[in-house]
Formats: sequence, C-alpha cells, structure tokens
Amino acid sequence: MSAFEEYEYISPSDKPALLALSSVETLANVQTICLELGYKVHVASNHEDFFKRFNALNYQLVVVEELFAAATVESNEVLRAIQQMPMNKRRHCVFILLGEKLQTMNPLVAWQKSVHAVVGPGDLSSIGQIISKIVADNDMFLNTFREVQDAMARGDLR
Repeated sequence: MSAFEEYEYISPSDKPALLALSSVETLANVQTICLELGYKVHVASNHEDFFKRFNALNYQLVVVEELFAAATVESNEVLRAIQQMPMNKRRHCVFILLGEKLQTMNPLVAWQKSVHAVVGPGDLSSIGQIISKIVADNDMFLNTFREVQDAMARGDLR
C-alpha cells in the first residue's frame, strides 16, 4: 500500500481541515462543526500521523489542542512544529489553538503561540463562529497576495 492509499481523495473544490485533538468530546464537537461549515475533515491520531497528513495536503484549517498527544504544552511536537514552520508552508492554512488556560480571541497570545486564533474551554460552543471569522479575516488579509500569485502562475506578471 502506498503512502497515500489510506487518505481519501481531495478535489480542488474541497476545503480540507485537519484536527489534532486528544479530548474525545472536544474532537466530536469540533469535527461536527467543521463538517457543518463544509470542511472535509481529517483527524490526526498522534504527532506522526499529523505530520504525515499535513505534509501530504494543503489543509485550509488546522485545529490543535495544546495538550494534543502530550503531557505538557512544551512536549507537544505539533505545536512546536507550527511555531517553527516557514511562512511559505503556513500561508495556505489557518491555525487555531485550543487550550485550558487560553483567553479566547486574544491576538497577542495567538501571535505568541504562532497561530491565527486561540480558544479557551468556555468558548468551545462558539467555535463555528470563531472559525468562520478567522478564516474570513485571513482570506481578506491574503487576498492581494493570492491574486498576484495566480497572475504569476498564469504568466500575466514577470
């Protein structure tokens, strides 16, 4: 079996999302919300699975838990990798971090954690609205960049 046989086909019109959540209840809630928002959801079971999946596709949304497959925030390999990831690899994706002690939508904490948004446990019921807002804000912010990239790919710019 090849490395990609275990993954479902993603078409250009699909919106792939990758979830890295250890809490079963949180995973079920976030997965349901993402499906309702039209995302094709993949779930990483551990750090190795996350990296295999993330490197195989250009995910539009990644939701990570601070303690995903880790006992401490510092031992979360996925979070560390996101924080050290070069911009050309991160640009296509919106990263949302869930954590017990995070203040929801605090831009300074999000910046410090190298993600687009942070969500605390008290606001998980609003995760759908948060995802929609952050994705829309990111799309607006990167609109000109993407238009120039597309024009360069077509050969309209030199």
